[in-house]
Amino acid sequence: MAKGPGKPLLALTWPDIMPIMSDQILGPPTAAADVTVGEGVPRPRLQIVPVKGLPIVGVVLLGLVWSIATNSRWGLDFYHVAGGALWTGIDLFVGLVIGPILGRLSLPSRAEFAAKFMPMMVIIMPTLVIMTLASGFQLAVEIGNMAPASPNHAWLVASYVVVGVMATIALGILEPANIAVLFEMRRPHPDGAIIGRLMRRFVYTAGVTGLMQVATLVIMTRVATQ
Repeated sequence: MAKGPGKPLLALTWPDIMPIMSDQILGPPTAAADVTVGEGVPRPRLQIVPVKGLPIVGVVLLGLVWSIATNSRWGLDFYHVAGGALWTGIDLFVGLVIGPILGRLSLPSRAEFAAKFMPMMVIIMPTLVIMTLASGFQLAVEIGNMAPASPNHAWLVASYVVVGVMATIALGILEPANIAVLFEMRRPHPDGAIIGRLMRRFVYTAGVTGLMQVATLVIMTRVATQ
């Protein structure tokens, strides 16, 4: 990791780290937004898990459990369609819209956005993954698409492979990288090289899941029309 001018590595402070971290993650800001983070800029206050959102997550998951336990067709359809649509929409929106916008923001703006956005993703994405997969599997069993004789059986198997890989990436790579970045940013002396490496992993794997979402849309629309 690069050192601040005239400072040893261990003496780097948050204002020294932020330009290094942001350049590694998103590239240097544009000329119009070329702002240096000075000594007077306060360090963003980070919350790993937004506690106020946990009751909402609890209500959503309780509704999911009730829908599965009672085999409610309306409830299962709601959770599968809503969860899948939000999961797909967030992946594509973050990758195609938020990413390019962040690349044009000033350094303080990037830091403030990350401090507010990334903790929300800690509870949103796992909730959407659980909603989509659990309700989708129950629906497939209930409708009969899991039976080998069903014309949708092969498509369902393909969808489980694609969604299984996406869920593994989301919960096994994206989420740990997200949490690791937040913990690193809370340290008195964050390591810009570590944060940059974790965020590159986050961006690359998010791009992979975004592309796989397109395959999921193709499969699901085919199943719905057979």
